[in-house]
Amino acid sequence: MNDGHKKYIEQCNVQYLNDLKNDILPFWLKYGLDNVNGGVYTCLDRDGSIIDTTKSVWFQGRFGFICAYAYNLVEKNEEWLAASKNCIDFIEKHCFDADGHMYFEVCESGEPIRKRRYVFSECFAAIAMAEYSIASGDKEYANKALNLFKHIKHMLSADGFLEPKCCPSIKMRGHSITMMLINVALVIKKAISDPVFDETIDQSISDLEAYFIHPEFNALLETVGENGEFIDTCNGRTINPGHCIETAWFIFEVAVDRNNDQRLIDLGLKILDWSWKWGWDEKYGGIINFRDCRNLPCQDYAHDMKFWWPQCETIIATLYAYQLTKDEKYLEMHKMIHDYTYAHFPDREYGEWYGYLHQDGTVSQPAKGNIFKGPFHIPRLMIKSNDLIKKILE
Repeated sequence: MNDGHKKYIEQCNVQYLNDLKNDILPFWLKYGLDNVNGGVYTCLDRDGSIIDTTKSVWFQGRFGFICAYAYNLVEKNEEWLAASKNCIDFIEKHCFDADGHMYFEVCESGEPIRKRRYVFSECFAAIAMAEYSIASGDKEYANKALNLFKHIKHMLSADGFLEPKCCPSIKMRGHSITMMLINVALVIKKAISDPVFDETIDQSISDLEAYFIHPEFNALLETVGENGEFIDTCNGRTINPGHCIETAWFIFEVAVDRNNDQRLIDLGLKILDWSWKWGWDEKYGGIINFRDCRNLPCQDYAHDMKFWWPQCETIIATLYAYQLTKDEKYLEMHKMIHDYTYAHFPDREYGEWYGYLHQDGTVSQPAKGNIFKGPFHIPRLMIKSNDLIKKILE
């Protein structure tokens, strides 16, 4: 590594750690953490004021994970550990229905509002428990994470437990849960050992290769037929570059866990390269939301907007690719996405980041959070990037 590259990487790390410790986490601990009812609010205006007391169950797990993750990888900050426990306690007290399936939204004091057919609430709760177990040394939470993971698998496989997304005449597979299970299994595996984790990872990667990767389009598709068939509809043609790039770095994680498995590294690089070409906006910069694999008009009205989270995933994935390959191409890609993101998303006046930009980079709406945006993707990119940069500099 030449001196210029080393200096750039060191400067990035200083920025990530400074922003994590002095901006992002303090913002959410001050304005989001509910020390009365427990858990975290995420529907916050630009200045941190609450605009809706509805609590996202996803984010009870997400913030519980992030605070423990920061404690484990950045510094032993007791405030972070306590915030993690706060969110996990709220989850256990309020966020499970009698059938073991979690809610999607609850009131500020925990009364349920609605459930959805997905198991993402469970996924985020499980990684929070696992990461907290590592941070606290309390193995009870690792066992809870393992049991919840097995319940997730049961819900996904038990016929009729989850309401089907489409009518029985339509047989489809979705990319989201396939990629999610890779990451969830890896996180919990660090806290407790069980064959279910590698079995799930192997099956998910096999499904990605067999069903979702379509070389005829140089793309990983979001929705395919039951046997991987290409569905020539608006939904079937959709490429979600952010999700694909996130999948790429999840695969890098598996490769590292398996002694730098070169086949998996190559698979992740292929997905990253394809998805960068589909997602990078050559005119304005940044990663856009959706593309059509036939280059037809996208159905989603936000297709060309710049959301915060695809930028975060791309910062991680390009840095990870450079760490694994030392190919300067990926460091240049990292610089492009890092520079774009830091030029447009941070709010220099009130702190934290905007979530939603128009294609040209102007702010669409200034709120810092809602049911889907909160303290997860941004701090995760900072914590994970710090970990990767330490390995690069070693």
